Amino acid sequence: MSERILVFELEMPIRWGDMDAMGHVNNTVYFRYMEQLRISWFDTLGFRPEPTGEGPLIINASCTFLRELQYPGTVLARQYVGAMGRSSFETWVDMLRTDDPDTVYAQGAAKVVWVDYSKRKSAPLPEFARRAIMGSRLR
Repeated sequence: MSERILVFELEMPIRWGDMDAMGHVNNTVYFRYMEQLRISWFDTLGFRPEPTGEGPLIINASCTFLRELQYPGTVLARQYVGAMGRSSFETWVDMLRTDDPDTVYAQGAAKVVWVDYSKRKSAPLPEFARRAIMGSRLR
């Protein structure tokens, strides 16, 4: 794994409806938390989807569930980025609770590819995007 650089954080409430019959947050909801984190980060970078333009697209996503999240509470999600390639970069997520910030409850990952949406093909990661991504470092 390449060096992970913290680039964004977001707090999200755990909603009552996020839980399943087992009394903890359903595994599919963790992917929603990661999606909201990623989209909020992209928004701060100015990466808005434009169907006739270019922008980021994830091509895979994974999550490792370490401990159960339960209502009530607030998720503290941290977005990390690693080395960038010609048209892609890796991202990682740690999910914690604001009332337990030293415990990682889940870890996720996604590979992001820069694409030409109208051509439906990858495109070289533009220099402005590289600068925006690396310029968003938190620490």
